[in-house]
Amino acid sequence: MKIIQILPELNAGGVERGTLELAAYLVAQGHEAVVISHGGRLVAELEASGARHIALPVHRKSLTSLLQVGGLRRILTDERAHILHLRSRVPGWLAWLAWRGMDPRTRPRLVSTVHGFYSVNAYSAVMTRGERVIAVSESIRAYVLGNYPQVVAAHIRVIPRGIQVGAYGAEFRPAAAWLADWQAARPGLAGKRVLLLPGRITRLKGHEDFFELLAALKAAGVPVHGLVAGDTHAKKRAYLEELHAMVQRLGLAGEVEFLGHRQDLREIMAVSEVICGLSVQPEAFGRTVVEALALGKPVLGYDCGGVGELLAGLFPMGRVPLGDRARLVEVARAILAQRPRPMPVGDPFTLEAMCRATLRVYQEL
Repeated sequence: MKIIQILPELNAGGVERGTLELAAYLVAQGHEAVVISHGGRLVAELEASGARHIALPVHRKSLTSLLQVGGLRRILTDERAHILHLRSRVPGWLAWLAWRGMDPRTRPRLVSTVHGFYSVNAYSAVMTRGERVIAVSESIRAYVLGNYPQVVAAHIRVIPRGIQVGAYGAEFRPAAAWLADWQAARPGLAGKRVLLLPGRITRLKGHEDFFELLAALKAAGVPVHGLVAGDTHAKKRAYLEELHAMVQRLGLAGEVEFLGHRQDLREIMAVSEVICGLSVQPEAFGRTVVEALALGKPVLGYDCGGVGELLAGLFPMGRVPLGDRARLVEVARAILAQRPRPMPVGDPFTLEAMCRATLRVYQEL
């Protein structure tokens, strides 16, 4: 088969990573994988896997983006793909409009993945228009059925995002050279209890709760150090400055480090003691939660959405009611004292299981 996936850009993020992983799997299975996006730092990795990239400005939230529909329809017609897979709303609308104007007898079959708890409106509804709708968690399936009654329940397939368990096993240790460089650059971490918050810089990810947690632990005499690993979009620079100011105000200047975008997040998780998932709005899934648990690391997270769902099944001790900062400190102290090990991570949270299940959806159609 030939499968086209479409998304805004190929920079950082779980959707982008999942798109790359699926494309590589399809190529390895003998299929043809094509990705349409505006481009980004991950294009080279995509093409190295044997997939093709078609650069098109499908990322702009602007009415002028509708000018892309005709060109996109020509691409879909010329490519003669079997499957068109919508990954995000703006390119989803453009691709759906292009697809709708094609001959139903020859156009590709349509698949969409609902990756998040989008605002409920006509704009978001395009992600439910696939002939098959993939939900990345049971929470997302319930969200779709509860808010889009026109969706046929039998057309939804729950496929959790998967990780390479072999690369994230509890026995994983960073390379000696990496570890030496890390320790040399951060001698102050010796003897500290390191907590990591992975996630892009945005108000939704719970950075403020994270810093309040660190301040409370420090006040209780726990020698903590907080790491924040995540990209900062140009539009979020002001919020990043707010976070820096908050760190100063809480007296955490020496106990917090902003790492920015990292390619070595696995290694950073491996040298951290507790991984935090503190999104203040429900997450669709929580890929870094699964990665951390697979590494044998305890995860401290709010019990809502996909993160709560994952913790309920794999590490119940780490669940905290949403926004309960007192309980957050209590559970953090218990984890630091007891050093518990989470349950082993296997199917359906493996990359192989995710890709295999997605391919089955394509084959269905």
